Amino acid sequence: MSNVFFAPGEERAAKVGDLFASIARRYDLLNDLQSFGFHRLWKRRVVELAQVKAGDHALDLCCGTGDIAFALARQGAETTGLDFSEKMLEVAQVRLRNSKPASQNLKFLQGDAQQLPFPDNSFDAVTVGYGLRNLASWEKGLAEMVRVAKPGGRIVILEFGKPENPLWRKMYFTHLSCSVPLIGLLFCGNAQAYAYILESLKHYPAQLAVQEKMRGMKLLEPRVINFFGGAMAINFGRKP
Repeated sequence: MSNVFFAPGEERAAKVGDLFASIARRYDLLNDLQSFGFHRLWKRRVVELAQVKAGDHALDLCCGTGDIAFALARQGAETTGLDFSEKMLEVAQVRLRNSKPASQNLKFLQGDAQQLPFPDNSFDAVTVGYGLRNLASWEKGLAEMVRVAKPGGRIVILEFGKPENPLWRKMYFTHLSCSVPLIGLLFCGNAQAYAYILESLKHYPAQLAVQEKMRGMKLLEPRVINFFGGAMAINFGRKP
């Protein structure tokens, strides 16, 4: 049975928008539950790879409620978090207002990751966490990340992966198809919202294909950092 929040092509954005509008208020809690809190460690690794410092400019795409954007700002970078979901950004803005001390070097912006409203060569680091898979065209999203990065800028992508080991992949996909939707049902009242993860992952080529695309774009140092046997992965590259 197809997932109500998944649609290919041009309908993708509206469906994903409906998805995040329905889970925005419980998004952070559900991330902790479904990943057993490990998503915080993986996001920390994203920030380490971004290698930003005071005076740098950083962009976090599909920023959601702002975890990675806040972490980049704490490193001193002038940081922009961009997301197309108004409801997710509302949560991020509340977090920003309540942050102590207030993050003066962080702002949130509504926009399309496939058509970024920034000039070429604008950012020292461009990151995305759990967002590339949700775009109608992940290739277009990656191309935009590279376009707005400065020469030498770091491109860092955290996303669900596809384990190479067949047995582990089957076990992992079973978890995504059974346990994760159950968590969504119990804590969000919506199993379909979290069954979407597996449905979207089936249509996403995952870490090795992203690495190959980075090579094709002539990015420097393209590499994959796998977690839990490839169930989660970071793709890293540097703009020439």
